[in-house]
Amino acid sequence: MAYSNSSEAIEALAAELGKEVYIDVAKWHLYLRDAHLNTPLAEQIYPLLEKGVPTEDEVLGILRGIPVKLGGGKHEVSLLDLLPVQSQIQLMDIVEAFQQKL
Repeated sequence: MAYSNSSEAIEALAAELGKEVYIDVAKWHLYLRDAHLNTPLAEQIYPLLEKGVPTEDEVLGILRGIPVKLGGGKHEVSLLDLLPVQSQIQLMDIVEAFQQKL
């Protein structure tokens, strides 16, 4: 599906990421949409998608660079540290499939 503009594409990517990718906190799955992390992630991944399928290292670098505040801001960890391996795999699958739609 072709998107009419980049904002529409980012929203669609954010929606897919938000409903499929989760962080794991004490064995609780918190989906990115519920944590309000799906849109910032999509905004950073989308520019790479315009050039082709980003590498796993590029996506991991983005995840590493997104800080997530815990405990009311007392602690901060990267989004990468909160994603279990299965969620990372799901993320890469979504990114690859989404690039094919562009």
